Amino acid sequence: MQSQRPQDHATVLSSPIWSMLKPNVASLGYGLFLAINAASVWGSVFPFLPLVFQTSQIVFWFFLSQSLVFSASFFASMLGSYFFPRATRAFLVQLTTAPYLLGWCALISAIYVHEFALLLVILGGALLGLGSAGFYMLWQRLFASMSSETGDHNLIRGTVYGAIFYFSLYLIPVAVTAFLIPLVFLPLFALAIVLKSRTINFNQPMFEDVPREHPQVYRRVIKDYWRSALCVGSLGFCTGIMRALAIGNPSVGSLVNALSMGATLLAALVLLFVWRRKDLHMTVVSAFRTFFPFVITSFMLLPFLPSEYERWLAAVLYAVYSVAIMVMMIQCAQASRNRGINPVFIYGFFGCIVYVLHDIGFLGGTLAETIRVTGIAPLAVVALVAMYLLGLMYFVGQGGFKRIFSQNSWSPTSDNPLGERAASIELVALSPKPEYDKDRETKRHKNGDAAVIYQDRMSKQAALVQRHYRLSARETEVMELIARGNTVSRIAEELVVSENTIRTHSKRIYAKLGIHKKQELLDLIDSFDPAELQD
Repeated sequence: MQSQRPQDHATVLSSPIWSMLKPNVASLGYGLFLAINAASVWGSVFPFLPLVFQTSQIVFWFFLSQSLVFSASFFASMLGSYFFPRATRAFLVQLTTAPYLLGWCALISAIYVHEFALLLVILGGALLGLGSAGFYMLWQRLFASMSSETGDHNLIRGTVYGAIFYFSLYLIPVAVTAFLIPLVFLPLFALAIVLKSRTINFNQPMFEDVPREHPQVYRRVIKDYWRSALCVGSLGFCTGIMRALAIGNPSVGSLVNALSMGATLLAALVLLFVWRRKDLHMTVVSAFRTFFPFVITSFMLLPFLPSEYERWLAAVLYAVYSVAIMVMMIQCAQASRNRGINPVFIYGFFGCIVYVLHDIGFLGGTLAETIRVTGIAPLAVVALVAMYLLGLMYFVGQGGFKRIFSQNSWSPTSDNPLGERAASIELVALSPKPEYDKDRETKRHKNGDAAVIYQDRMSKQAALVQRHYRLSARETEVMELIARGNTVSRIAEELVVSENTIRTHSKRIYAKLGIHKKQELLDLIDSFDPAELQD
């Protein structure tokens, strides 16, 4: 059966790189939404509105109302998808376009109705926050409903077009752009998401799922992903602080928008280019652990460098944050497919943590800047508060005291083969050592606490099948459990997912392998020689 194996991954993707940028309705619609929404990343439509309108009071109250409603919408969506999954699905579609349109209209009206400008700005910010969160939910749901390759490809490709569309907005006269957004651009991307939403297969387990019937699955999801959400949220906290510092300087918004969109364009292109040639494995927690020293150092230097440094720090942090948001959406979509959970729940969970921390950063930065401590400049107070809270979040994200006193912290890993024992003081227990617990070691391996060790011949063969047929890690895990004779209910219990999710994974696995029966699966796995695997 080895003659029926597909071509090598590099051969399959030998087409030119620009073929991966071929537009479609989903990528263009999402790109246009990102471009328009990017105007509210730093301060609403302010890049396209008169500078005289952008007073500190206007910018502060707009962002406060927008960000609070935005983060609250994610929290409400998470709760709604858990307790009222079907009602939430219809509610999202109905309550998205209208508030977004009315929000832009309120902002434009604030330019001309001076006596009610502040009230209109607050109303516009709240409506834009609600509409923007709804659109993000709809796009996330669409990408999660697709296969991993198609959904992730459309999301990354749409990010590329989003940056291109955003920079194209500057080619339009500023006086016209603010009116074209609600009258032309909004209807276009709203139509795109409506048309694509009609193509979603709602028979998938993630949409048929009733969370309250198996709460253990959702508890496991929260346990597995809260650290990733906290890492992205820490970046959101940083950008919130920088936004607070730049309230009195509206020109910073244009720099931040331009650099963040440029960074996401570059990151998306690099991601497509690398993904075209090789498999990618990304860990948000590891990436943040690497980036953390630079973040903490940048805040430490804040009181000592010229004011120009503040502008560029805000721009760079927001650029990194924008890339992290793209990666967050990919991870949420993958979690929905692999775990068979409602995509609105997992995205709402991530968004709630990330954007609440962003709000805390903004409010904390605003408060810290107003505090007057004898002998300490306000900017130094902001830096001290930022470093303290960042360090605290990093400590919690790394496991806190629980990890310190856990035996797993002493275990070897791929980047530290000897574990923390290498530099430890050892006092051997006076009582006899407990017997080797194979089940505990197997669980530890599954949680990523030990280096990859193949259990037996079948484990190596499953890894070879994964490589040749481009199966995901979860599909490979399910395939191996099926081959070992486990029932659907046993596999679901082992992986803490619903039985419908396992059945869906099985169908996808059989389709990718071109087989129809379990015996054919066993024959295919047995046709691979474990000697081909290089450890």
